[in-house]
Amino acid sequence: MTSPTPDALLGPADIRELAAALGVRPTKQRGQNFVIDANTVRRIVRTAEVRPDDVVVEVGPGLGSLTLGLLETADRVVAVEIDDVLASALPATVAARMPDRAERFSLVHSDAMHVQELPGPPPTALVANLPYNVAVPVLLHMLDTFPTIERTLVMVQAEVADRLAAAPGSKVYGVPSVKANWYAEVKRAGSIGRNVFWPAPNVDSGLVALTRRAEPISTTAAKSEVFAAVDAAFAQRRKTLRAALAGWAGSAPAAEAALVAAGVSPQARGESLTVEEFARIAENRGEANGANTKGARRYRDANADASAAENTENTENTEHKESTQP
Repeated sequence: MTSPTPDALLGPADIRELAAALGVRPTKQRGQNFVIDANTVRRIVRTAEVRPDDVVVEVGPGLGSLTLGLLETADRVVAVEIDDVLASALPATVAARMPDRAERFSLVHSDAMHVQELPGPPPTALVANLPYNVAVPVLLHMLDTFPTIERTLVMVQAEVADRLAAAPGSKVYGVPSVKANWYAEVKRAGSIGRNVFWPAPNVDSGLVALTRRAEPISTTAAKSEVFAAVDAAFAQRRKTLRAALAGWAGSAPAAEAALVAAGVSPQARGESLTVEEFARIAENRGEANGANTKGARRYRDANADASAAENTENTENTEHKESTQP
């Protein structure tokens, strides 16, 4: 592999010149904050443990700061960019600054959430400075769509990084934590200061490393069933699982039966459960529904009767309670 020139990576002046030439002004709508520090770029590549045989997919390459850093080491880089102007300019930037590596670069002009295939060999790594406003859904979509991705390093808002890497029992443990763990082992991999971005964001950033599970979660439940249980548990996270999963299971008795069969206390809350426990709950949902059909019907009928009586006697004082996700 031919080594790039020492000044191949973009610095602050380069970024601003490129942006000015393209008429680009970073937008909050797309969460655009461009990395302007070459040392930070190389640190990200090192932390991602990018190898010479890797095929790296990058989401949101912007003006190309990280793209060029990845091309210094990886065998190939495929960048996915939604912005029309940035997508059209990036191949020329790569060709100008790393002409000997340009043939190793591919661009996909698309919304990452809609990407179902990539050009060239299957990707082995995902490395990206993800837009803060779509970081979690994009990450989960890429991990789900491309199972050949073994290693991932993403830079996200520090709060999101904490949520992704949180362990059961943590106050910030939630839906992103559980769903990311479905695919990979997740850990915090460092912090990034605000001054390495242009424009400087109003929040700190963090690195999150994900290593694909060697073996998928052992369960007979479909991923969609497990994720539905996770969503239900955290939609009402202050409630016990017996109550929070009642709608998902069909009734509170059916939820309790599924929980007991899974070896989980009906009085527990979602924030205390591992992804494996959620999988066991999902496995037992159908069985619990079958065993509790009459009980579930009685539960619904009793509640319907109670609601009807209350509405008849206390029409003016009926309260409507809504649950919101924190």
